[in-house]
Parts: sequence; structure tokens; C-alpha cells
Amino acid sequence: YPTWKRTLTRRAREAQMKRFCKAQAIQRRLEEIEVTFRELEQQGIKLEKLLRDEDGTPADQKTQWMNQLLYLVQKKNSLMSEESDLMIAVQELKLEEQQWQLDQKLRCYMNREESLKTPEDRTAEQEILVQLLEVVNKRNVLIHIQEEKRLSEL
Repeated sequence: YPTWKRTLTRRAREAQMKRFCKAQAIQRRLEEIEVTFRELEQQGIKLEKLLRDEDGTPADQKTQWMNQLLYLVQKKNSLMSEESDLMIAVQELKLEEQQWQLDQKLRCYMNREESLKTPEDRTAEQEILVQLLEVVNKRNVLIHIQEEKRLSEL
């Protein structure tokens, strides 16, 4: 087994593990965001009740509650934006994995001697190439969406 093949195999495993670890980190963060959403919602409900029920409360106290409520809304919007970014990252990881798998299949077909390929092999090779192009285009769209989002936030 040539050294270059072992090196490629090792690098492929490392890249796959890196994607897996990144996916796990994203999943943990999404769960944390979900918990924080629930906490913010509970705090928001309490503040809304205080604002509705307390007619004899001083204006300073009501202003403070309103400011807290606005802060909660701002924090929730920030978390929603982060969640959106993470969902895009999840899609990107899926497409990256799909691209890697298609690339491996394509390499198998391309490494065969041209004279030994059957018409079915050539057709399968073309189909894989088309699928690979679709995945690359989808990844390009995700990158474009991220760039637009980044520019709109600026």
C-alpha cells in the first residue's frame, strides 16, 4: 500500500473527524441556545405581568422593567441570529460530507483504466460528476447567504 494512499486515507479520516467534532459543538450550542430561549421567555413573561398588573408602581420602576424587557428582546434577537448562523453551518457540514463522499466515488471511477470502463461505468461517472457540481453550487449559495447576512448586519 503506497505511502501517498495511506497519507490520503489518514487526511480523509482527520477531515471527517474534524467535521464530526464541529457538528457536535454546533449541536451543543444549539441546545444551550434553546435553554436560554426558554429562560428569556420566562423572564419576559414575569416582566410583562409586572408591567400590566402594577398600576400604583412608580414611573421609575416601570421604566426599569421596560428597559429589562427591551434588553431581553435584544438578547433573544441576538440568539436567533446566532442560531441561524449555526443552522447554516450545519447545512455546510452536511454538504461538505456529501461532497467528500461523491469525490471518493468519482475517484474510484476515474482511477480505472479507460479501456476497462463499461458504458454503465461512464454513465455512473457522469452522474456523480453532476451530483458533485450540484453540491458545490449549494455550498456556494450558502456562502452567498452568509455574506449577505454579514453585510446586512454591518
